Parts: sequence; C-alpha cells; structure tokens
Amino acid sequence: MLVAAVLAGVLVIGAGVWFAVGGDGADDGKPVAKESRASKKPGPEVTPAEGAEELNKGRKDGEAKVRWVDKNGVDLPQGGARVYGPWFTGDIVAKAMYRTASGHSAEDGTRKWSLRLPADVCAAPTLPSEDGKVVIGLRADTSDGAPCDRLQMIDLTTGKAGWTATVERTGMQDGLSHIVMAINGDVVTVGRTTLTDAYRISDGKHLWGTLSGTCQPYGLTSGDIALAAVDCRKRPSDDDVGDEEVRRIDPATGRTVWSYQVKKGWKVDRFYSVDPPVVSLRQGELNEKWAIAFLNPDGTYRSQPVPGKEDFEVQCGEPGENLDDCLGAAADSDTLYLATKPAAGADGELTNSVVAFDLDTGKPRWKVPAPPAQTLHPMRVENGRVLLYLTPPPTKETPNGGGIMALGPQGGALRPVLRHPASAASAVTGLFEPTVRFVGGRSLISSGYITAETDEEEMDLRTMIAFGD
Repeated sequence: MLVAAVLAGVLVIGAGVWFAVGGDGADDGKPVAKESRASKKPGPEVTPAEGAEELNKGRKDGEAKVRWVDKNGVDLPQGGARVYGPWFTGDIVAKAMYRTASGHSAEDGTRKWSLRLPADVCAAPTLPSEDGKVVIGLRADTSDGAPCDRLQMIDLTTGKAGWTATVERTGMQDGLSHIVMAINGDVVTVGRTTLTDAYRISDGKHLWGTLSGTCQPYGLTSGDIALAAVDCRKRPSDDDVGDEEVRRIDPATGRTVWSYQVKKGWKVDRFYSVDPPVVSLRQGELNEKWAIAFLNPDGTYRSQPVPGKEDFEVQCGEPGENLDDCLGAAADSDTLYLATKPAAGADGELTNSVVAFDLDTGKPRWKVPAPPAQTLHPMRVENGRVLLYLTPPPTKETPNGGGIMALGPQGGALRPVLRHPASAASAVTGLFEPTVRFVGGRSLISSGYITAETDEEEMDLRTMIAFGD
C-alpha cells in the first residue's frame, strides 16, 4: 500500500505539523516530558525452484548476480495471503505466511526448516530479537474473522517453536483485529486500539498491560529505542489538548521516558526514524492531511519540513499495521531524506527525486533526481551516507536493473553500492508490494503479498530474490 499525500501549496502553522490543507490555531510544541502445540515439519532440505541461473543470463560486468530465487509452492486460500518478514539472523533469512513459517539459507536459499502453524499468521514485528527470536500473532482458530489473540515464539535459527500465550481481551472495544507488534531487546509488545501488552521473549512472562492514567499506547517501534503512539481520548476534554501523544517508553516496564503532545485533531501515523525521532501525522477520515514533526532526542519539538511545491510519497504497510517499516524516508542526526511522489518524465515513464531536509530549520538542502523511468527510495543512513533502493525501469528491454545506491551528505551524483542485473528487472517488477532489505552487502527483495488467478500461477510465483557476489 502506498501512503501518499499532496503537499503542494501547504500552510505551515502550529508546532511540529505541516498542513496539506489550511487550518488555524497554534500549539506550543512543548513535551509532557508452556510448550507449543505447533509442530515442526520434518523432512530433508528443499532446494528452491530454478530461477537464478535463468535470471543471470546476459549479466553484465559490474552487475551483482542473482544468488537465489525462492518460489511460493504453498496452496493458499482464495485471495492469497500476506507475507511477514523477512527476518535475518546469522545465516538464516526467515518469513511467515498463512499457516507456515520457514527459514532459508541466506547464502544459497536452501530451505533449512519449515514450521506448521495451527492457524493463520495475522501479525508480526518488523525486526527479530538480537538472539534471533521472533514472536508472531496467530488467529484464535481457522474460522473466518477469528481474533488475532494467540502468540507464538519461534527460534529463527533452528525453526523450533517455543512458548505460546493468549492475549486477554479487556472489553468489547478490544477487538484484536488490527495489531501492532514490536520487539525491543527481550520484550515483545502487542498493541491495538485500547492498550498494549508486553511479554518477555525468553520465557513468555507477561510484563505489563493497561498502564495507569487515561493514556494508553497502541503501537511501538522495534529496535534499540521504543517510541509509542499513545491514545489519550479518555482524558477530560480540552480544546487546547490533543487526543494523541508520542512517547518514548521503557519496554520492560511501560514507564514513560518522555512524551510529546500531538496537535489536537491529529493522530500518529508512522515513525520514519526513532533516533532522531521523525513522526508522520495524519488528519481526516481518509487521512487526507499529512504532517511531519522533527523532535529532539528528549522529545521536545525541533522543526517541521518546508516542502515548497513538492509532492512526497512514502511506502508503508496498511493502516493499523506496524508503525516502523516504511520505504522512502530515512534520517540521521541532522537530515531527513524523503522521496518525492513519482510523476511522468519526458519519456512518459514515472520517475522521482530525493530531497534532503535540515532537521534544525526544516528547509530543503538539496534535491537529487532518479534516472529516467526509475524511482529512488531512501532506506537508512549508514556510515555517513544515505542508502537508497533504485527500482528497475518497467520495460522489458532495459539497460539497467536498479539496485542499492548511495548519496553523501551533500547529495551529488548517485553512487552504486550493489547493481542488480538488468536481466532480472522484469522478475523484480513482478513482486507485489515488495519489501527491500540490504544486509551484509547483499540485497533481498521479498513479495509482501502472494496471490494469483489460478492455483498453478500462485504456486509458481517468485516470493524472494537475493542479489550479491
């Protein structure tokens, strides 16, 4: 799903927000400061379906090879299924889909383990724990509309299932349908509309649930820093006080480290960065208004972007899903790198640019265009440079296949980090709602959703393509 917004002709008002449509008012921006029943599927290692050799035909000098290709091979229900992951740990890349989790060799794609699950996967964190464990959400049973209230821990290194737990409903409003999961250290959190529950990953112990006070977090970010989107609609009405907050939370206790009050009428949409905090905000029944707030490490307001006449677009999951896995935005200590919305170039094909914003002033520093018929999407900042995913051109006859690129702090010319072969371009463009990962000098593009018109086509769909030398 593309989370898009048109920001041309914006009116900058309030604190920490930038409005796509006019408004009034002001905001001072101050902060308030057991054993599993899942079974491991036995059997020998299964080599992925052929594909890499074919895609490498015609590979040119300077292009990385396709290391391996994984095809679906799973008979899915009508309408297909969402893919969760991929997660990396050691030499294993793992994913979960429908009623199966599987682990593959990051080196050659060989399937190392497969774990059958008792019901559909319905939620999962963006990142695993540092020791290679993940906790996923499962539906209560196999019936349509069953709540997403079962937790299953999995050791991604071995494929062994660990503890299970059932998330207890706290009332009729606790529907357990839209789940936000995150992992911070040895803690996994399960957020939804009314509250968040936290569990210790190592043994499944419930750590905390409903917090004191009227404000409750409904979703956290994974990683070293846990930022939370917090719902405060139950507190006394106040025309000057918003209904949501951003908080930094101690994931082990639920204790608030600092909080930032969101302007009234706006809600937390995504976190484009946690260090420094960069928050996407939305307003309106259809989320038609978009704002971005830059915060200091202590949660105080820093600035907001000054977009000028540019339109921007960031690719994230569906509304109600994880808050921390977007493609198209990245930040370091002083700069936000943001992708513009693709538009038709001189050749009629879609292309875009990347704009760098100064976090202290909100003003743009520079703008770098993508090559014709291609689009650039910031991923993260590493070693002083921003890494970007460059899509291949959509045509079959293409001189290049995209790949991982880099830009320095001053912008300038794009520098290739890992060129994908042009011979694999059509295979990459065929992946639906792709997730892009760059780990250890190699890239992996994974389909985010698997569906096809026939069972035969569905079984033969490529789900992961790995690149690198």
